[in-house]
Amino acid sequence: MKVLANDGLDQSGINALTEKGFEVITTKVPQELLINYINEHKIRTLLVRSATQVRKDIIDNCPSLEIIGRGGVGMDNIDVDYAREKGIHVINTPSASSESVAELVFAHLFSGARFLQDSNRKMPVIGDTEFANLKKAYAAGIELKGKTIGIVGMGRIGQEVAKIALGLGMRVIAADNNVGKASIKVTFYNKQFINVDIETEPLQDVLKHSDFITLHVPAQKEGYMIGKKEFEMMKDGVAIVNCSRGGVIDETALIEALDSGKVKFAGLDVFINEPTPSKEILNHSKISLTPHTGASTLEAQDRIGLSLAEQISSILQSKN
Repeated sequence: MKVLANDGLDQSGINALTEKGFEVITTKVPQELLINYINEHKIRTLLVRSATQVRKDIIDNCPSLEIIGRGGVGMDNIDVDYAREKGIHVINTPSASSESVAELVFAHLFSGARFLQDSNRKMPVIGDTEFANLKKAYAAGIELKGKTIGIVGMGRIGQEVAKIALGLGMRVIAADNNVGKASIKVTFYNKQFINVDIETEPLQDVLKHSDFITLHVPAQKEGYMIGKKEFEMMKDGVAIVNCSRGGVIDETALIEALDSGKVKFAGLDVFINEPTPSKEILNHSKISLTPHTGASTLEAQDRIGLSLAEQISSILQSKN
């Protein structure tokens, strides 16, 4: 039983599948050659992350496929409903990377709050000649403790963000059309814990009252969730982070808001034109940048690999 992990798979997942008798192939097959490769090698399971697109052409022309797996949460690169209509199992790992994404949100927040995205660019260039000037330029940092964070999207990742925020002493507010109340359990290293109930509010209220805003929503089918109108609703000096999907924020409107001072800083892990983000975004001194690495920690990849292996084994071995 052959499994093609076209965007890679953590060794723990490879080992788990191999132990159960699966042949795991980690060759990176170009998109245009994928159909031929799957048919030639009689691939029963295709595993992808965000790079490989699994559209109707693959689903229609690869009769050996029984499972399509996504290592991560979002499945917008897979025609999920169509695949399931054709009898193909579509699986993902919705909880495996939640903590990793949530921690990256705070990496961006801390970076912007203390100007790290700019100081890390300038210190190697002029740190030895203009140290005093840089010290003065970056002296107006802010603390996160005591501030209000608005979480847009209160799913698994949003709730992990809430846990960290509560641990930091932040006030947490949230918006989610599908969640009325979230019960957050914050567990400490010594097994003590606290429970906090967070009732969601309308989006416009969260935008108006937040010092920091973080987005955890699916890709938008039409338009932007955050555009010029939404930026106008926000506090002056707000900060915004997007570790969800490119296209959730209107990047042109974001740059205007940054340049005007309406938005103090932004953190972006995802972009409209991945994998070629605009130079204007990449070069902006008020934007903290990462190349879509929200789930890219050793721990998350380990959990993803094991979760996929468990699901694949359960599905395929029950058929044999």
